[in-house]
Amino acid sequence: MEQKRLLELRKKINKKRPSFRRVESWRYVRVKDSWRKARGIDSRTRIKSKSGVKSPSPGYRGPKKIRGLHPSGYEEVRVETIDDLKTLNNKKHAIKISTQLGVKKRIRLIDYAKNRGFKVLNIGISQGEIESLEAALKSSIDDLDDDDLFEDED
Repeated sequence: MEQKRLLELRKKINKKRPSFRRVESWRYVRVKDSWRKARGIDSRTRIKSKSGVKSPSPGYRGPKKIRGLHPSGYEEVRVETIDDLKTLNNKKHAIKISTQLGVKKRIRLIDYAKNRGFKVLNIGISQGEIESLEAALKSSIDDLDDDDLFEDED
């Protein structure tokens, strides 16, 4: 219950948080937008003047108890194999499947995770599409005969 309240509070804080931009990144093309600390001797931002750009500071952080959690309230964990799932708790962890995996291993991993009750954050396709992919894979394997695989070329 408290976690849900803190997630809502974080969402509210995130809306008010300014986008921290590098000083004068809007003025010069050569100055990129990513944040860098202002170091100029006369910099209004470094002095924290009202006219300067907002700087990141501890006051903008979210609640400590939910820091780093996914908006769903779970802790995100990147998974590559079924062995990675064996040490995780389905009430505390949500999984993100590595993008390096192919379709066959991904389907196997998703099925295993769903059976163990894990929330999968990046399935990317619906359950119906997964079932159709499984059927297509099985039919393509069934279509291959042993004669096709070990045919001698004349």
